Amino acid sequence: MLRDSPRSRVTLAVLVALAVVLLVLDGRSGHNPVTAAARAGGELVFVPAAAAAGYAAAPLSGLYDTVRRAPGASERIAELEAANAELKGELHAARLDEGRAENLDELLHLSGLGGYEIVPAQAVTRTTPRGYADVATIDAGTESGVRADMTVVNGQGLVGRVIDAGPRTATVLLATDVTSAVGARLESTRKIGVVTGGTVPGGPEADLTLELFDMEAPVEAGDRLVTLGSHEGAPFVPGVPIGTVEEVQVAPGALSRLGVLAPAVDFASLDLVGVVVAGPAEDPRDSVLPPKPDAPEREK
Repeated sequence: MLRDSPRSRVTLAVLVALAVVLLVLDGRSGHNPVTAAARAGGELVFVPAAAAAGYAAAPLSGLYDTVRRAPGASERIAELEAANAELKGELHAARLDEGRAENLDELLHLSGLGGYEIVPAQAVTRTTPRGYADVATIDAGTESGVRADMTVVNGQGLVGRVIDAGPRTATVLLATDVTSAVGARLESTRKIGVVTGGTVPGGPEADLTLELFDMEAPVEAGDRLVTLGSHEGAPFVPGVPIGTVEEVQVAPGALSRLGVLAPAVDFASLDLVGVVVAGPAEDPRDSVLPPKPDAPEREK
């Protein structure tokens, strides 16, 4: 660090004079031993100072370069972000396609086991029209052979029944709707009852409720139910899994036993479904039900 003193002022004046002399000599053409020597000496004096000044100015220079390139960099960043968003969209679509392919495999497997002829469709919207709580619109209608009072399934089991059909869309009343009632049969005892949507008066909170007609019929948690089947398969074909008993109770004053069911279908994530346009030649009984999970071994 230089201090302000007579000596420093003299030194600065000498350096400035030498710089002027070097500039004059360096501007002359040709090789001169005197000017070459003077130039070399000047470099010894001024190069370290120039290097120090360049080092101090480096951050400012970098900032200038950054600002100078900013418009192009912004455009490039925007391009990369757009490409990234596109890739994310493609990945999401690929995952959806993969998920729907799996759903279609499960749907075809169920229809094959039950002997059902189906028309695949996508559940487009969930709506709540007047008089109903749980209704869905699908993208298949009369042009595909869909009619009212046809059973709707997915790869896990019963979704509901068609209540209205237009040329290219149809309305499906879900099994969880409070106005829905499905004849059902227990897998183990073949006892029959009715599965209604929601909670029956005096019964426990449930998405699906089983009412058994036989008060003495044995039923316990883990028992599974399938559709009993309607006359000529309308509105319900036989053998479609409905759900699994979670809890059984007798409501005060009730004439039947009530069971809380866990639906076979995840109604919160409906996507690919199938409308049964032709039922099986014979009742598939319990053949459509998946294998029961192995019971846990008792501790010794």
